[in-house]
This record gives sequence, C-alpha cells and structure tokens, in this order.
Amino acid sequence: MTPLAMLYPMLCQVALALMLWGWMARLRWVALRTRQVRPADIALGEPAWPKRTIQVANCFRNQFELPVLFYVLVLLVLVTRMSDVLLVVLAWVFVLSRVVHAYIHTGSNDVRLRGGVYGVGALALIVMWIWYALRLLSAAV
Repeated sequence: MTPLAMLYPMLCQVALALMLWGWMARLRWVALRTRQVRPADIALGEPAWPKRTIQVANCFRNQFELPVLFYVLVLLVLVTRMSDVLLVVLAWVFVLSRVVHAYIHTGSNDVRLRGGVYGVGALALIVMWIWYALRLLSAAV
C-alpha cells in the first residue's frame, strides 16, 4: 500500500473542518447582519450567538481536539514511511466517525448517540497510535 493512502482520510478530515468553518462563518454573518446579535454582545465571548450558531461553532471547535492527534499521527506515518493497511483502514474509521459525529452534533445533538460515535473514533485513534508505536519500536530493534 502506498504511504500516500494515509493522506486521503486526512484530506477528508480537513474538508470536514473547512466545511464546518464556512457554515459557522455564514451563520455568524447572518446573525450579525439581521441584528440577532450585536458586535458588542459577542466581543468577549459567544453566549449571545443564536443557539444554532453556537451548535455549529461547537462542532467546528471539536475538529481541533481528537483530530489534532490524528493529523500528527498521519504526518509521522508519512515521514517514517510506516503506512500499512491497518493504519489506513483505521484512519478511514476515524474520519467516518468524525463525519457522523458532526452530523449528529449539528443535527439532533443526541449526546448519548454522539458520545458513542465519538468513542468509536477515539478507539480507532488509540489503536492507530499503539499500532504505530509498536511498529516503530520493532523497526528500531
């Protein structure tokens, strides 16, 4: 398997973050333009934003939690040329879980369902890191 196969799930994760960023920016722009919120109301925080805007913004913010560990791992895998089928499959599981998580977060926002999907992605990421560390250690021996 080509090491570049790890880039495709990473690019999808980046695309998800960028789409959420655009959506959040649009909602904020509309809220300001329609005077649902005044600039002074949100200058030091965001409690004055409309609920939907906060929901999408929180989902966008989530893209800088677990996914940061994913980005670092993908870059390490590429630099060390240690990509394999398991890492690529787990990368796709992680990214698909993030897409489903975002769908739930910006939709029904069912915390139990969202938490379960989050758990699947977190587990995939943990296994990826353990597998990578084991491969790295065995290559050093």
